[in-house]
Amino acid sequence: MNTPAPILLNLQLCFFMFGFLAATQDIAVDGWALTMLSKENVGLASTCNSVGQTAGYFLGNILFLALESAEFCNKYLRTQSQPTGIVTLADFLFFWGIVFVVTTTLVMVLKKENNGRAALHQAAQQGIKETYKSLFSIIRMPAILNFCFLLLTSKIGFSAADEVTGLKLIEMGVPKEQLAILAVPMVPLQILLPIAISKYTAGHKPLNVFYWAMPFRLTMGIIFALLVFWTPMVKQGTEFPTYYYGALLFSYALHQVAVYSMYVAVMAFNAKISDPSIGGTYMTLLNTISNLAGNWPATLALWLVDPLTVKKCIGAPEQSCRSAIDSELCVKSGGSCSTVMDGYYVESAFCIIFGFGWWLCNGKKFRNLQDEHPSTWQCKRNK
Repeated sequence: MNTPAPILLNLQLCFFMFGFLAATQDIAVDGWALTMLSKENVGLASTCNSVGQTAGYFLGNILFLALESAEFCNKYLRTQSQPTGIVTLADFLFFWGIVFVVTTTLVMVLKKENNGRAALHQAAQQGIKETYKSLFSIIRMPAILNFCFLLLTSKIGFSAADEVTGLKLIEMGVPKEQLAILAVPMVPLQILLPIAISKYTAGHKPLNVFYWAMPFRLTMGIIFALLVFWTPMVKQGTEFPTYYYGALLFSYALHQVAVYSMYVAVMAFNAKISDPSIGGTYMTLLNTISNLAGNWPATLALWLVDPLTVKKCIGAPEQSCRSAIDSELCVKSGGSCSTVMDGYYVESAFCIIFGFGWWLCNGKKFRNLQDEHPSTWQCKRNK
């Protein structure tokens, strides 16, 4: 039976529309949060954002993958095995599509805009051209340039621990299904933690939380590297003892405390400094920079881990293991590639040293941004 090839263009158009509509609503909600919350409570927007994203990630990713997996359902949820999971991708998308439409419609019908603040209402009437002019004026502001530079370099120290550790554990034989299951107990922590620290992030100095959480998160990079080093020592055939998974879970929980503390702190600061007159555009720009600050070091770390790894061909001294082709020639010559130095440990050492260096040199500069006068962050056209 021939299966028709997927129509890639239709898939691209479909997912483009998903992304476009989600991004549009994201900008609208960002601006809504700035105008709906009082100036004293605007930092709570980051708490709502974090809790909502975590709950959505759990429902749309972890829960769906579990219910769609026949193996998981047969093992934990059924008394009789079946070849498919409880839900399918089509059913899942259809159900949440209905929920999305109903929820958005109810917000549109039941929530009325507050037009009492004349200045904000007038600014909201600007067109696309004026909005982009405002956006470019924001980017050119010295305070924003300083903030972007510091933020874009602040997360280099976490890239190896955050992005490569899980892959190294899987490479060493830890089942990826088990790692996925370990993420489930983290969901309550990820939801409750932003609420617990909101009294600190919703105040006038949210970056204090970022500053003090950073060395703790860097220290977790050392612990993760030690866990990876320890993993082959406790491996029993193809299995790992229960205490090993307990150590992983405890370490991951501590790591998440630091991650979410820093994440919520930056989001709260973004909400605090965003100009409400173009709040959605302003805050989305800052959040995009925040996301990019974590994504570009992660991509670089994943790309560099193999080039930094040093391997030696054992049994065939004339061969090398510099590339995949060289490794194949080594095996064909009767040898085997043995790792002399794992690039993960090289990356981890560099990232940790760089991270602590950044904290010592730039940490206070970054924290002091919250002491700038509010007019420093306002769009120039409003002055």
